[in-house]
Amino acid sequence: MSRGLIGLSLAFVAFRVLSAAFVVIQPGFTDAFYYVDVARRLAHGQGLTADFIWNFLEAPHLDPLPIASHRFWMPLATVVQATGIAVLEPLLGTFRSAQAAIVAVAAFVPAVAYAAARSIGASSRAALVAAALAGLGGGAFAPAWVTLDSFAIAALIGTMFFIAFARAATGDLRAGAICGLLVGLLFLARAEGALFGVALLALAMRPSSRAAGVAGSAVALAIGAAWLLRGVALGGSPDLLARTLFLARYEDFFAITPTGTAELVTIVTTRLGALWSDFMVALFGLMAFLAFPLALGLKGGWQRPSVRAFAGLALLIYVAESFVWPLHATRGSYFHSLAAFYPFAMGLVALGGERWLERRDAATRRLAVGGTVAAAVALAVVGLTTWDATFNEGYRARVAALDAIPAGSFLAIDGAAWRWIAERPVVVTPADGLDTAACVAMRYGAKSIVLEAAHFSAYDGLYRGDPVSWLAPPIERGTLRIYAVRGNIFCLIRASPDTGGAAAVP
Repeated sequence: MSRGLIGLSLAFVAFRVLSAAFVVIQPGFTDAFYYVDVARRLAHGQGLTADFIWNFLEAPHLDPLPIASHRFWMPLATVVQATGIAVLEPLLGTFRSAQAAIVAVAAFVPAVAYAAARSIGASSRAALVAAALAGLGGGAFAPAWVTLDSFAIAALIGTMFFIAFARAATGDLRAGAICGLLVGLLFLARAEGALFGVALLALAMRPSSRAAGVAGSAVALAIGAAWLLRGVALGGSPDLLARTLFLARYEDFFAITPTGTAELVTIVTTRLGALWSDFMVALFGLMAFLAFPLALGLKGGWQRPSVRAFAGLALLIYVAESFVWPLHATRGSYFHSLAAFYPFAMGLVALGGERWLERRDAATRRLAVGGTVAAAVALAVVGLTTWDATFNEGYRARVAALDAIPAGSFLAIDGAAWRWIAERPVVVTPADGLDTAACVAMRYGAKSIVLEAAHFSAYDGLYRGDPVSWLAPPIERGTLRIYAVRGNIFCLIRASPDTGGAAAVP
């Protein structure tokens, strides 16, 4: 490793620490809250369990708390954070120790971007530019590299996959097995990571790389099957497809019984809209002006198997996110997917930019490289500022409302976030509406319902002021409304461990 790369990596560790200290001061969004909530329990010996409900996928029969976690999201980010908590919690506290583990992973992002650029033919100087661009993350990934999510993990694993794939394509059996391991780990970080296995199947179809492809596929399948068997052992989620592939409205994802059905026109327009939205997300991730050198890098490195695999998998995941999970993709899923491609993309940018600039004079080259890095720095600052405005303000509003929420568990739109903030069990408000919410409140002994300005449409009337017999008039804290449960609720609903017809909720 060159001195320049070591110095650059250390500088970005300092940048990450400052970003964490002054901007990413709390998990921020549902995914991150979920990962760290469960990571704390895992680090304390309570396994992959949750004492809150963020979605009824994890409690399909209103199962009693705690419940098995990660029936929808994948576990690797939680495991990494739990490692940090187990080691550093007495010194740094829960949040910062989990974040330290993510920062430690992100510390290697510049190095893998450098290695990726070198593996496809870029010079050491150009590879340092790739390392700088990947480490900065532009406007999109600058805060992502220190959030309690899978971004940094997927970036590291995805880039290592492309580097190893180059050797596996020559028939190297060990490299093929490593690729399989990386696909399995990427799947445990992000579910769509399983699609990286398509590249291994392509290797298995070529006589010269068949053994490597088969070995990699076997390793990846073993890891994936082990995790899927865990889901089967838990009983599975009977309506997972209804909540992911066939959603008519995104909020039905949070219903106990999704009822929305989409017409053909809606299905088509939703997916076309996702194609455009995801394209703009990818363009934003490339800071727009890097699309040109990326295209040159793809052209210049096309003869390399790793570059073709990158292009093919990037297109495959773009299409899959847009057509299979369009409502999830437009709410962040596709942006998460891009992390696995980002450092290698910066390697291609460095390669394309270097080849385009090699015919220019030294002054032009310095101006182009300096201007590109300066723009990436500026956009990184913008990205961090945007993250602060987007997530920290809402977090502070929630914290300020805590004193108005009655003691005990409660219902809210973001069960994972409120569990972290309130330090007590929280259950998501079911998107089905107030009748179902009454049953959920009774089942889990909720003492109140908390509504925010962003809430499911079934609660519009309540938020506007319509009276509900079993709820007290609201206490207002800014845009938040806290409704105490008056009691005397009765409903009939199937609840674990009941397996027969409708049963009275105790």
